[in-house]
Amino acid sequence: MSDMKATSIWTVGAMMLAATPIHAQVIVRPSSVIGAAIVSDIAASRQAQRDARQTPYATPGYGSIATAAAARDACSAKALYQAGSSAKLLGPAHASTMSTGWEVEGMIAAADGDIPFVCSVRNGSVSGVLLRK
Repeated sequence: MSDMKATSIWTVGAMMLAATPIHAQVIVRPSSVIGAAIVSDIAASRQAQRDARQTPYATPGYGSIATAAAARDACSAKALYQAGSSAKLLGPAHASTMSTGWEVEGMIAAADGDIPFVCSVRNGSVSGVLLRK
């Protein structure tokens, strides 16, 4: 959820709470609610930064890559993305095992000709894609 959306949800919730009659003597000040929403957003951003430092090469959408098939899929998707929207995979990519993961090789058909690619998957995530032009 985006920071702005989270802040707006907190603010709307606080305004609704402040607008409804409460039988107990509870006073909700909008400024304190907005301050709490800002602090919550800052905490979420810091947690996201910590998570990014722990897994710097995580592949979004693929999770931890634990099989050769997952390595082929993740590397092919990244190589196609880097080659451009008109690129297509030529045949299946080939994954070979390494001590910490896989090395994936394949071929992409692009507008300016066929492009071979090499990709490495280390410790469960894509660590690099090289398109040889």
